[in-house]
Amino acid sequence: MTNSTRIFALTLLLGLTFLLAACGSAAPAAVSPDEEPAQTSPTAGAEDSATAQAPDATETSAPASEPAAAAGAVSFKNDILPIFDRTCARCHGGARREEGLDLRSYASIMEGSQNGAVIVPSDAEASELIKLVMSGKMPRRAPKLADEQIQLLADWVNQGALDN
Repeated sequence: MTNSTRIFALTLLLGLTFLLAACGSAAPAAVSPDEEPAQTSPTAGAEDSATAQAPDATETSAPASEPAAAAGAVSFKNDILPIFDRTCARCHGGARREEGLDLRSYASIMEGSQNGAVIVPSDAEASELIKLVMSGKMPRRAPKLADEQIQLLADWVNQGALDN
């Protein structure tokens, strides 16, 4: 291999490295003067969401496959309870309550199991239920939860595990 071929190969490699690095940190899109820029900061609009009114009962919530935390607070009623109803209530609800855990209502979830609390509000890492779901140990008799569902559960707990 000649020196000029080596220099060309190194230049090409260096150029590709810079190109890949630039793709990872995209610059904000240009905005025309008559358009308002979109908020991209994770904390942007936090004041608005804190003072926003509760959604009307006729409004529909985002599908569970979309992270609700990205749009604001995770809703127990709209985001969390449907996950428990579909994947957990067969073993942790109704006549069957393995380990004494009933996941059909907010009150029963917060009561915990025969082993104690399963949710530690504002601390997903200390919440036994979240640890079991994240590790893949739960649910045992149903398909494992999708990453988006696990993230919703963790976000709900980290946001205080509210009955909302």
